[in-house]
Amino acid sequence: MDEYSRFVDWDKMDVSAQSQDTKELTCTDFHELKQLARQGYWAKNHSLRAKVYHKLISNIPCRTVTPDANVYRDIVVKIIGKRSSSSLALPEFVDDSLIPTYCLNAEGVGAVRKIILCISNQFPDISFCPALPSVIALLLHYSKDEAECFEQVCRILACNDPSKRLIDQTFLAFESSCMTFGDLVNKYCQAAHKLMVAVSEDVLEVYSDWQRWLFGELPMAYIARVFDVFLVEGYKVLYRVALALLKFFHKVRAGQPMESDSIQQDIRAFVRDIAKSVSPERLLEKAFAIRLFSRKEIQLLQMANEKALQQKGITVKQKRQNVHLAVHAENFKSEIVSVKEMRDIWSWIPERFALCQPLLLFTTLEHGCSLSRFYSHSEGHEPTLLLIKTTAKEVCGAYLSTDWSERRRGGNKLSFFGTGECFVFRLQPEVERYEWVIIKHPELASTGSETENHTQPASSTLSSSSIPSDPSDRLSPFLAARHFNLPSKTASMFMAGSSECIIVGGGDGQALFLDADLNHGRTSHCNTFNNQPLCSESFQISILEVWGFRDTMNG
Repeated sequence: MDEYSRFVDWDKMDVSAQSQDTKELTCTDFHELKQLARQGYWAKNHSLRAKVYHKLISNIPCRTVTPDANVYRDIVVKIIGKRSSSSLALPEFVDDSLIPTYCLNAEGVGAVRKIILCISNQFPDISFCPALPSVIALLLHYSKDEAECFEQVCRILACNDPSKRLIDQTFLAFESSCMTFGDLVNKYCQAAHKLMVAVSEDVLEVYSDWQRWLFGELPMAYIARVFDVFLVEGYKVLYRVALALLKFFHKVRAGQPMESDSIQQDIRAFVRDIAKSVSPERLLEKAFAIRLFSRKEIQLLQMANEKALQQKGITVKQKRQNVHLAVHAENFKSEIVSVKEMRDIWSWIPERFALCQPLLLFTTLEHGCSLSRFYSHSEGHEPTLLLIKTTAKEVCGAYLSTDWSERRRGGNKLSFFGTGECFVFRLQPEVERYEWVIIKHPELASTGSETENHTQPASSTLSSSSIPSDPSDRLSPFLAARHFNLPSKTASMFMAGSSECIIVGGGDGQALFLDADLNHGRTSHCNTFNNQPLCSESFQISILEVWGFRDTMNG
């Protein structure tokens, strides 16, 4: 067919979708390239796609000494010798049972293993890289020989542009990406997330499959289209497509019984057979219709998750504690919510705190109805969970991202603080969660150009216990209001407190207002959360509890 056909089994390739028109790609403008990639400009011509891949990969900024095709020719004989590549044990950083073959012929299948072994030799720092076999297998379809493919993969691995994250190469990076994906599902696929929580023992284990869906289960025609865009736009594309896969899974399978006893296996099977329900174009269309956080926000979230894992000592592959056990009957007793209700709340909180167990900090039953005692027991803890039961047996509350001691920054003046991770909810009479309005309606705020969001870190608003030498601490936190060009202050009135009252949510009303005696409260619609009243608009408090997050994995 063409010079890039050496490793391709054309009987397996969908040649009906291929056009033989010899198109060229001359554009270099990022925005134009982005549009062409999304439209599949080079997807229908095998030779053109190969040339575009080479061009895009050759433009990746890399470490000075990056192994090239000549290195491969030098080392492959020493490493492989005359042995059959199929008999060679692969390095531990890939899953030997998950080496996609796509539309490769026998020579191509063998070449994947040889290239993995040579990369292992040249990149001793790689400790965990489950996506690698798929990337090699895919690029072999568009390479003249093994050495050329090796060089391209090395450039992807050796990328040294801090703003251009490409492939996870350590367990810490991989695991934090799984937590970040879980956080994104929680925000953007709430119906699917609810299903996962209902049917799975450990939700994070399901979400830890997200890269496998892309680099393992997706058929060739689909992963190639994803890769087209990934090489132009970077890592964020992968999150988008995985979220779209989950949305389609939920849509197609909603209301149907599970096919196996494992939701994990069901999703994998759905992705493998995705051609039955969704075309590659429809998948990408759905992915780009999701109005995701900016790249900067996702980077901040990823850094926060990495830091949480480092603090827990999870930097190498190990069996994760079952997150479902964070809240269980033996360690949890509340006068307001049941174990099941607390588990539901736990499924809404950011992944980096879902690894913790609930710790009761304050309850009016024990500490009395005093706002000063509320503060003295809550301060020093971040985040916290506020639970309220009214005398009418209604139950509502708020997840509050920031230490209550921050209220002192305003002096004696009541001033708002917190981040867009705050949310409010009600549990009785029915369950409803209200998140920051900007998450559902990003058009209300402009976060600036995607390509310009790797700017200098803003001044720190993290707690004083942070270690300033860590660069992630010098960044303002994930979903800090300062990252967004908000139309008015009312869109970021998360939490406020004084000796007179506590307020959660503001702008044309307050989601929660509690008086100094913690006896009476009010609730109404507010602009920050765009919520309905959380219970009767004026209520009397029967019990109020504040819960913190205890790290169970240290020590």
